Parts: sequence; structure tokens; C-alpha cells
Amino acid sequence: MKQFGETVEGYKIPVLNEREIRASAGILFAFLVICVMTAILKQEFLLLKYFIVIFLTDFIIRLFINPKYSPTLIIGRLIVSRQNPEYVGAAQKKFAWYIGLFLAVVMFFLSIVLNSFSPITGIICLICQIFLLFESAFGICLGCLVFHWFKKEKAQYCPGEVCDVKAKQEIQKTSMAQLLVVIGFIVFFIAVVILFNETFSVKSHALWDFINTPK
Repeated sequence: MKQFGETVEGYKIPVLNEREIRASAGILFAFLVICVMTAILKQEFLLLKYFIVIFLTDFIIRLFINPKYSPTLIIGRLIVSRQNPEYVGAAQKKFAWYIGLFLAVVMFFLSIVLNSFSPITGIICLICQIFLLFESAFGICLGCLVFHWFKKEKAQYCPGEVCDVKAKQEIQKTSMAQLLVVIGFIVFFIAVVILFNETFSVKSHALWDFINTPK
């Protein structure tokens, strides 16, 4: 029961399924965004405290019992059960999750034990959101990148084979025209904000009120 990673035929080291990890990260990211926005807009930290307890408990199970019994990873497994597994090395994921555990412990102490909020908790929440977003949306494990700084051995079976140095295929390359499109899109968005900010700031009303308004 107590082991880290799965033994899969054809792989020399324990591995994990990247697809269920990404699904789990997406679930945690969505929950965290809701909690953080509630804290920012309403100054209500109840949901965030619940999230911290869930996050901390989930990572304790992952690291000290077995990832296969992590509640969010189980839910992720159910969601992507019809997709072919994408195996990644367990060692670098373990290192990345220890970073997550450390952040969760600090947040638990500051937000629950001390019942406080500060720029420190805000920065930690932002870091967690960035880590979860990159994992779920882009398949990039930022904690795994840090793994290379502290471990001498080379990570194996990285998501998207990023550990293996290779030339980009033609479809992966970005042209100057594409970069100009991105820059133009940013300029367009800024122009929309400047030109329509006053209009968009008008308080919205219920659609039914508009329909029932006497003409």
C-alpha cells in the first residue's frame, strides 16, 4: 500500500499517469480561484481555509501513503479513465509535491492557526495558482523544473519528453507573423478597455426586467 509510483512494464523506474495529475491540478486550480476571488472581493476567508485543509490533507496522502489513494487524483483518474495513460517519472513529481506540501503547511499555520492574512499568504496563493495553472493547462510541472537544480541525476520520462533535447518540429515553431498577431491582440484589448470602460462599468440588470419594462 505504501509506495510512491506505479510499476509499469517497459519502464525502469516507478511512474505516474500525467493525465490524471493534470486533471487533479485542474480541479484544485478551479477551487482555489473561487476561494481567492471570494477572499479578495468579499473579504471572506472561510472557503480558502477549507481549501487549505483539503489541499494539505491530499498532499499528505500523496507523499506519505500512496498517490493512488489521493482523493483528487482518484477523481482525476475517473475523469480521464477513457484516455490512454501518459507515464511520467515519479521521482520529479514527488519533489514537486514536497514544494506544494511546504506551501500548504505555511498557509495552514498563517491562515488557520494564526487566523491571519497578509502579503505573504497572498503571494503563496499566487504561486500555487501559477503552479496549478501550468500543470493543468500546459502540462508543465514547474516544481519538476526545480528538480534539476537540486538533483544530480537526470529526470526520466518527463511530460511531453521535455527532458530529451531535440529539435522542434515545423508545427511547433512560431513565426514572426504569429507573434505580431499576439501583440496586435494585446493592443486591441487595451484599446477596448480605454474606449469602452465607462460603458462596460454600467451596472448590469436582469434580462427579465429589460423585457418587462414598458416601452
